[in-house]
Amino acid sequence: MPLPRWIAVGAPAVLVSLSLLSGPLTGPAETEVRAEGTITTGSAPSPALGEEIAYNVYVPAGYERGADRHPVLYLLHGRGDTMQAWTRVKTVLDDMIAAKRIPPVIAVMPDAPWSERGSWYVDSRYTGDGSPGRPVETALTRDLVAHVDATYRTAPIRQARLVGGYSMGGAGALRFALAHQDLFGAAAVLSPAVYTPLPPSDSSARDHGAFGDGEDTFADGVYRDLNYPALLPELDPDLPVRLFVAVGDDEYANRDPADARHDLDFESAALYNAARRSPAISAQLRVLDGGHDWTVWTPAFEQAMADLGPGLSVTPPAGLPAPLHGTEGTDWAGGVAAHADGSLTIGYAAGGPVNGQEHQGRLDAVVTRAGGWTRQFGTEADERLYGVAALPDGGVLAAGYTKGDLDGKHAGNAADDAFVARLDAAGDIRWITQFGAPDAADRLYGLTAAPDGGAYVTGYTRGALDGPNQGDKDAILARLTPAGELSWVRQYGGPGEDKAYGVAVSGSALHVTGSATAAMPGTTPLGGLDAWIAAYTADGARTWAATAGGAGDDRFTAVAVTTTGLAVATGASDGDALTVAYTGRGKQRWTHTLATPSADEGAAVAALPGGEVEVVGYTRGLAGVQAGGADVLTLRLDARGGQLAAAQFGTARDDAVDPFAEANLYAMATPSGQVAVTGLTYGAVGDAPGNGDVFLATVDPATGLPG
Repeated sequence: MPLPRWIAVGAPAVLVSLSLLSGPLTGPAETEVRAEGTITTGSAPSPALGEEIAYNVYVPAGYERGADRHPVLYLLHGRGDTMQAWTRVKTVLDDMIAAKRIPPVIAVMPDAPWSERGSWYVDSRYTGDGSPGRPVETALTRDLVAHVDATYRTAPIRQARLVGGYSMGGAGALRFALAHQDLFGAAAVLSPAVYTPLPPSDSSARDHGAFGDGEDTFADGVYRDLNYPALLPELDPDLPVRLFVAVGDDEYANRDPADARHDLDFESAALYNAARRSPAISAQLRVLDGGHDWTVWTPAFEQAMADLGPGLSVTPPAGLPAPLHGTEGTDWAGGVAAHADGSLTIGYAAGGPVNGQEHQGRLDAVVTRAGGWTRQFGTEADERLYGVAALPDGGVLAAGYTKGDLDGKHAGNAADDAFVARLDAAGDIRWITQFGAPDAADRLYGLTAAPDGGAYVTGYTRGALDGPNQGDKDAILARLTPAGELSWVRQYGGPGEDKAYGVAVSGSALHVTGSATAAMPGTTPLGGLDAWIAAYTADGARTWAATAGGAGDDRFTAVAVTTTGLAVATGASDGDALTVAYTGRGKQRWTHTLATPSADEGAAVAALPGGEVEVVGYTRGLAGVQAGGADVLTLRLDARGGQLAAAQFGTARDDAVDPFAEANLYAMATPSGQVAVTGLTYGAVGDAPGNGDVFLATVDPATGLPG
């Protein structure tokens, strides 16, 4: 019989460890010895129980010599088992930590001997003879957690705690995660013995008093009150729970056809499908080959840790600053401008009155000088802003689209028209220019100020503004004079649907970015939706164009020109955040991709000193400390496209992205060297209702987080 790889003796302060090589050295080269964690035993006082809670604890390699804090796993065993059951995952933890698949974690494995080891990890109301129920849930979630935080180098925040379990322990882990959202941010629920609406007649959940009441060992009402269907409607979406459910495909099959609904593979699927519909839960389900044993639970635990482990953090997520801008209705972000005096102006679309101003109807355009004035304007139809730009005199330009008669010269208009407005430093509207093809949709999605105080705008048209339309939609680029006169319009498109989203000016050169479903003139189609960039002269002559991405769906949503003269475009390529730099002649200088297992997209680029850029977008994955849902993503890239920093921040709900999975986010470098970011959030910040409001944050490029 081989010697054990580790031996545990005594209380947490007593560590006895043996590390054995897997075989003899066979040559002059040294065999690398993998660093291993250590398991010891301990006990926690429990006022709730009036006795000690025994546990095993795994600490990662180097814990004794370090000073760092660590996330904690709480691992619950199944009915009839002991705290020794979970020690078999030590090798999994050692391997995953060594490979940096998960951070170094502490794992606490409590013993649950109560109710003849069928406690189901709940506070029992059973008072019958023999084995009366105990307040197990209170003891483990209150007393044990407090003891662990006081004894080990942990972080007492929910983002640093994961609860897991198998069988009865899986039911307990689910219960703890849903009933104690303030404690746990994630749960690994393996072959959970959860039954709805009630356990089958042969379930041991009925036998030991865990769900009893008084002299009755089982009470239907108690079970229903404690089970997950009663918890799901009460969950707080601002305390998101990440849930990983796994089960074997060879689970015990109930012999009674009436109880087939209670086979655990069926119950696990039912749990997953109920949980994934909760706004407070992000859920995963895996069905593995095997039955109700460790042939399933060991690989399932590894998969759960691979999914949930990287999201554990001893640092709480960075949030959004208050106050938010908007109304009780639906609001959308519409741009940010940074002025020479350090002030900021944001634009947005509002579904109600702002600061006591009159709401014209549906969505109005709103321009707000932070800490100063607000100007709301619109028609009875929709107005959306998609950009604001600072002017040297302290005024701003704003651009977007209207479905009404915004300038007083388009009576009866029923289609989307492009518009540009100029406001002075006091917020008074100097002029509004509305234009477009009659009875065809025209929208503006990008704006930049021209050197003379005029504007360059970009978007799309379904009509013919500069020759015949080449397809479903054509991209447009237009020039307006400082007085608001439409100087020229250029239409650019192929046989498909073409849109332009971003525009930047540098000297006499213009750069425009967008997406196309088919070949654009002067480009090579790559397949799917293509990201494209085109360069123009100041008088609207196209000089070059290029596509980027791959065979999937790609788009460029924004562009900026660096201090070294590169045009840097950002967007998405097949679900990853793609940023590409081009020379003045259209040659790719560098490419950067940020890829997580979830959706990522760049939405704005801010030019920084020394040729660096700050890319701002959104991620549903992990680029820093995850707040929940879609987060604001920040990437600092050097002049060669090397990644200097990556971070994310936001609320527990979706930020920077709209319900149609499109980014709603803008950014602009400020004179102080920071980056102003504005976007849509569905989170509750301060007194905001959390139904879709607009945030404004100032980000430090060194950290990528709000300062």
